Amino acid sequence: MTPNIAIVSIQTPHWRCIPLWIPLFLLWIPVILLSPLVLLIIFGLSLAGRINPWHAFRVFWNIFCSLPGTNVRVAADGANVAVRII
Repeated sequence: MTPNIAIVSIQTPHWRCIPLWIPLFLLWIPVILLSPLVLLIIFGLSLAGRINPWHAFRVFWNIFCSLPGTNVRVAADGANVAVRII
């Protein structure tokens, strides 16, 4: 399953942001338009690195599809940033 929504929340000691819902499915439009170029780049780099192009594409696709369920939390100097991909 591909990622559809990212939720970003920022919190400092004096200020707290409401969670921002970022619709990632809107990124599919430019991704579809740029996909021939991306495929050519992956194909060219894999040939230059002597790697099977289909294996390289499969690895990139598996990484992309494993993004849902990712939670990233960063805390520094009392400020917290959380990113959750659904």
